[in-house]
Amino acid sequence: MDIQNSPKPWKWQVMFSFFLCSWGCVSGQRQYSIVEESEPGTFVGNVAQDMGIKEISKRRLKMGSGISRQYFAVNGENGDLTVNEKIDRESLCGSSSSCLLPIEVIAENPLELHRLGINILDINDNPPIFSMAERTIRITELLASLGTRFPLESAHDMDVGTNNIKQYRLDPNPYFTLSVKNRKDGMLIPELVLEKILDREEIQEHHLTLTAIDGGDPPKSGTLQIHVIVLDLNDNAPTFDKGYFKITLQENIPLNTVILQLNATDKDEGINGEIEYLFDEHTPDSIKKVFNLNQNTGVISTKGPIDFEESSVYEISIRAKDKGVSELEGHCVIQVEVQDANDNPPEIIVTSLMKEIPEDTAVGTVVGLFSVKDKDSGTNGIVKLELSSDLPFKFKSLDEHYSLVTDGVLDREKISQYVIEIIARDMGSPPLHTQQIIIFNISDINDNHPVFSQAAFSASVTENNEPGQLLVQVSAFDPDEGGNTTLTYSILDSQVAGSPISSYVYINSKSGNIYAQRSFDFEQVQVLEIPVRVEDSGLPKLFSETTVLIFILDVNDNAPTILYPAHSKEYIVQQKSPKFSSGGYLVTKVTAVDSDSGHNAWLSYRIIEASDPSLFHITAHTGEIRTLRNLEETESSEQSLVISVSDNGEPSLSATVTIILTLDDTAVHDNAKSPELFKSSGNNSELTMYLIISLVAISSVSFITFIILLVKCLRKDNGNRGWCCENEPDSRSYTQKYQPTLHLNTDGTLKYMEVRMAPTETQGQCYQSCFSTISDKNDFNFMRPLNFPQLKSMVSETEVLFPPVNDPGQVRLQR
Repeated sequence: MDIQNSPKPWKWQVMFSFFLCSWGCVSGQRQYSIVEESEPGTFVGNVAQDMGIKEISKRRLKMGSGISRQYFAVNGENGDLTVNEKIDRESLCGSSSSCLLPIEVIAENPLELHRLGINILDINDNPPIFSMAERTIRITELLASLGTRFPLESAHDMDVGTNNIKQYRLDPNPYFTLSVKNRKDGMLIPELVLEKILDREEIQEHHLTLTAIDGGDPPKSGTLQIHVIVLDLNDNAPTFDKGYFKITLQENIPLNTVILQLNATDKDEGINGEIEYLFDEHTPDSIKKVFNLNQNTGVISTKGPIDFEESSVYEISIRAKDKGVSELEGHCVIQVEVQDANDNPPEIIVTSLMKEIPEDTAVGTVVGLFSVKDKDSGTNGIVKLELSSDLPFKFKSLDEHYSLVTDGVLDREKISQYVIEIIARDMGSPPLHTQQIIIFNISDINDNHPVFSQAAFSASVTENNEPGQLLVQVSAFDPDEGGNTTLTYSILDSQVAGSPISSYVYINSKSGNIYAQRSFDFEQVQVLEIPVRVEDSGLPKLFSETTVLIFILDVNDNAPTILYPAHSKEYIVQQKSPKFSSGGYLVTKVTAVDSDSGHNAWLSYRIIEASDPSLFHITAHTGEIRTLRNLEETESSEQSLVISVSDNGEPSLSATVTIILTLDDTAVHDNAKSPELFKSSGNNSELTMYLIISLVAISSVSFITFIILLVKCLRKDNGNRGWCCENEPDSRSYTQKYQPTLHLNTDGTLKYMEVRMAPTETQGQCYQSCFSTISDKNDFNFMRPLNFPQLKSMVSETEVLFPPVNDPGQVRLQR
């Protein structure tokens, strides 16, 4: 098979699947040649070898999409391209001189697309064919002169090139010869040439055979039988009075109006002198629809409407034919000129029109292009466009084209739509006009920022919540319209406890719902400040921002932690106490804290197991262990106490510590070195009462101060953020503001611990608080709870004793 490297055009080239090029198209199209009607299995070429494809079996060659898959197949093992089905070139390409069938071969691993072309070569499988088997020609004796030509029908051959028709032959006879014309397109036109005068009395009929022969090898042929009938002489043709008539008509004249009476004569007698009138064979149907010709009388009348715009001139060819055996004809031409009348209203053609006009469109902007048309002529076809004068628009004209421009400022808030009536009026008499309504919608521009529906958004959620829980919904609206009102919500980048805010919450960009990204821990984060942005879809985009506060509510999920005495599950505390102690003597003190907040962190101490229950007592709120009576010499030298520390949560959580007290005379001297270590502070109940009163007083003052500041902030910023002072504290400052401050004695023991209700910095900041918009709870969190893990570390380093923090609101704990 032949392989060619130059691509040829093919009419099915559009059937290529161009999108497969993204898999890896291989450029450089190759071509093969194969004759039509090849048997299935005929070898075309080796695609793998020609395209340089190696490791053929691994590449899994296969045919691509398209018609080529029907006719060709590729062997995936060796790359041979073979015929899959017989190909009829004429059914694929018709009589086209070239027939190039594009095919696609796909190789995998890696995926590549190879484009090939197969030139289907023609074989001489179609003989020449005439459209009819026999042709009859009638020739009147004596009238046909020598050399008269009679055109014959050409044969048709589906094959192309050398296989097409190459010659015509006529059986030898003394009366006729064959002449063949060769047209520029290569088509051969046979003609019968009269070589001898016909004499009906000698021969009435002639039977000839015309043979068309193609150039194939071997050649094929087709025949046409020619029957020549010699007619008797009818030597006088009908004759018209004039050969040319010219008449003028007004358009829109009534139907059936007679416009002309024809008269033709024939000198022959009998049937050869009888005349009938007919339209010429070349008369178009458009004339026959408008005019009617009486075949017997020659009267021409109107049959359809006479429309100047349809045609201003009609040329009618009439033939008068006698009824002789050899029919003779006479011809005349009638020219009908149509005069115009103003019978067509003007047409308004909208070339271009803006559907929506932005309200900020400058004066003089083109918003529509129009043209006018009138089928009439002269002054009847001159058209002017008219427009109402009270509109902010006007026309600018150039010949028959008009541009509609703005002539005033557009304001969508005043008029959002203009319904305009355009009138086109011609200059005819009487004038005709056309009206057309066009509508302009004034489109909005994005000149309004989105506005949040509330001045403040907040919510509360208990810690240990489920991830994905709905926390709060923010909503906003945009005074603009259309696409400018499509809002998108997002959370701005910020940090919470060293982590991005996106690791805590996420927001639905369409609904504004804010969901928990994970479970919250009150002991780590108490308040989430979420910066939210709402953005419209206008150009340019406008946005607004707000801060959503999520307050984390504490649950009792932390058991108390015993800070002193230091112990572990595997270690029992060993302590010494004077053997001879009086009643009420402070033996030691248990100190514990709870990472929870509020009442969940209120701790109580009790002895749950003692070797001698009558010997020691522990204060429920302070953890001080004292003797109930004087110790006697008979007391056991080693006393065991199991202390339980419980919080006030629901359910309550607790921790225990085991203390082994060794009664030793030497302990008296050790304690004497530091007489203040276990010195009682006096009446503990009175101290507790004072602390509670102080807590309530400070909390009340803080609450009133907070309300006053919040009202001032709301009044000052009655929009935008609307609920915070100008200088907003960073969320990380909460932890710094409310860190507990430890005050120690000179010997390293805890003197008192101070928790501030307001930040120590003098920066004029105000605390952000809010009310939940979703929950029915109205919980106030006035301070960030203590970071107890840090507090525990501080106490561990100093190894001091201090009373437990039973209330997050207490101001000062002192011993």
